Amino acid sequence: MANVIEGLRYSESHEWVKVEGNVAVIGVSDFAQKEMGAITYVDAPEVGDEFEKGEEFGALESVKAASDLFCPLSGKVVEVNEALEDAPELINEDAFANWIIKVEMSDPSEVDTLLDAAGYKAITE
Repeated sequence: MANVIEGLRYSESHEWVKVEGNVAVIGVSDFAQKEMGAITYVDAPEVGDEFEKGEEFGALESVKAASDLFCPLSGKVVEVNEALEDAPELINEDAFANWIIKVEMSDPSEVDTLLDAAGYKAITE
């Protein structure tokens, strides 16, 4: 069974969100990385790129599939996890420790539209 962390918020497209002030730290769930298998490439946006909630911001590629990433909240990218460029497999090792992007939220109330841990568990079981 996939690990789901209490206190994080989740999108139905399997991204997790950790809110730190006005910044949303975004990664992919343990469920998603398990479904994909060995991740071989992370396509991430550039710092300064802006996204609307639900808009595609990148992709993950694995030996068996490619999967688009969708921004769970609207805002501007303020940091990209550069470590994933050379070591995309870090997501397989610990999906929650290895975030993909940090976004300065343009509408923090959107957090309330995301699933809590129990809600996310319900759609992945």
